Amino acid sequence: MFTVHGLTELADLIETGTPLYVRYSPGPEADAAHPSTDHESGLLMPGVSANSLEPPGWWTRPVADWLARRICQYLREVHEGARPWLLTGRETDFGPDNEPLLADIQPIAWIAPELLDEARERYRARFNAGRSTH
Repeated sequence: MFTVHGLTELADLIETGTPLYVRYSPGPEADAAHPSTDHESGLLMPGVSANSLEPPGWWTRPVADWLARRICQYLREVHEGARPWLLTGRETDFGPDNEPLLADIQPIAWIAPELLDEARERYRARFNAGRSTH
């Protein structure tokens, strides 16, 4: 797999029209060897959990803002040994956090550490993270 190094490069990939998702795990080979399991119930899931990188229709800010936000949602997993990567596949259902579950996955690219740093900086600078909804 190739590696995506910046938000602009990632935004260019989004614009190709292929549905892209981000996943934090040891990688495609490890995921293929072990079926995804809901950790709380112990049930096998019909696909791997991932998060869509496609901005929703209501999003009017730059695509790079959306990507930074999505990339930053699971950064804690990097500290737990996971590695972020891009994939595409067929949505089969939804996981316990309402995330899409993908089957027939096709690995696309690794996400470079410098992209994570850029996303973190952009997210902090452009969002009011942690703001209450009330």
